[in-house]
This record gives sequence, structure tokens and C-alpha cells, in this order.
Amino acid sequence: MKTRIFFALALLIALSIVPGSAAGGEHAATAATITIDNFRFPPQSLTVKVGTKITWTNHDDIPHAVMSENGEFHSKALDTDDSFSFTPTNRATYSYFCLLHPKMTAKLVVE
Repeated sequence: MKTRIFFALALLIALSIVPGSAAGGEHAATAATITIDNFRFPPQSLTVKVGTKITWTNHDDIPHAVMSENGEFHSKALDTDDSFSFTPTNRATYSYFCLLHPKMTAKLVVE
């Protein structure tokens, strides 16, 4: 009986201090994907939570490069099927564009 109580207590303590656990910790950050396709960044506007990993993947047959207007994030030239990721740490709204095709624009909102 004492052994069961000990293990139950140990489990409750472990669950209460592990981030993202069911016992009250914050939920783990999620991920979001933006596809570069047909000279666009669908979705045109994306809203995510702070800590969400955002990944852009180029599905066009030509290179593209992603850059925020404020310069906080930017990729190298991405060939077909190459990806670039950014994880925001603060709430902000980012307007971004393709360095190689500046008329390609979109918006990322971080809450």
C-alpha cells in the first residue's frame, strides 16, 4: 500500500513540474506551414501564438527568398522543396516579401 501511494505521489509531482503536461503546465508550442506556390505565400495572412515554429516551403520551380520588412527574419534563396523556419518570441505583426520577387507579399500576426 505504501509503495502505491509513493508512486502515485511521485507521478503527481512529476506531472505538476513538467512543462506542457496535463497537470497545469503550458501547452507546447505548435507549428505552422506556409507554402510558396505560384508566386504566392498561401495563406496570405497567418495568425499564430508566440513560440510557434513557422516553416516556409518553396513548391515553385524557381528560387524564392523570404524576408520580413523589419529584417527580423530572412532566408537564403530557397530552391524547389527547400524550407526556412522562424520561431517568434514576441507578439508582433510581420509584413514579409520575397527578396527575388518583391511583389510577392504576405503577413504574419503573432499573438
